[in-house]
Amino acid sequence: MTLRPAGRRDEVLWAVIASLGKTDRIAELFSSREAALADRDWRMQQVREYAHFLRQSRQPAPHYSIAPVRRADVPRSWRPLPALGFLRGQFI
Repeated sequence: MTLRPAGRRDEVLWAVIASLGKTDRIAELFSSREAALADRDWRMQQVREYAHFLRQSRQPAPHYSIAPVRRADVPRSWRPLPALGFLRGQFI
């Protein structure tokens, strides 16, 4: 039996997940949990700064969380979600 190192497809990454209603999207991917937490915190700060605008326009604010994800489970067509992309209708 020959043991091979795990391939890139099995690599575990940390995803920042943006949730808006029942829709979840991977906003960004990181190799470390600490980087994902920092990005999540920054995105939540941006949402807080635009809270008044969101209330005025009656637009729901996204919720951000982090979760481990296997690279193989990331859709091939995935692209990073701009932090304020939900303001321009880029969430979906």
